[in-house]
Amino acid sequence: MKCVNAATLLPDHLLKEIQQYIQGEALYIPTCPSKRRKWGESSGAAGYYRVRNQEIRKGFREGAHMDQLCEQYGLSIDSIRKIVYSKNPQS
Repeated sequence: MKCVNAATLLPDHLLKEIQQYIQGEALYIPTCPSKRRKWGESSGAAGYYRVRNQEIRKGFREGAHMDQLCEQYGLSIDSIRKIVYSKNPQS
């Protein structure tokens, strides 16, 4: 997270208003909820796990044993069970 001097960024009237609440300390201003990205959207991780989980479900439906899927994907048996039996197959 980059630190920016508010005096160089904000108009004087807004800076004075903020100074009524806080002075000389760091202030975190979160992004607007409408501009936030969901987990993994920026890095592509969400898409990667969605595809991987679909492949695991498909393999299980086609008869692969959970032990085989554990070996193939490097996951625990509990993780494979959660993926295979999840009620939300989109993830």
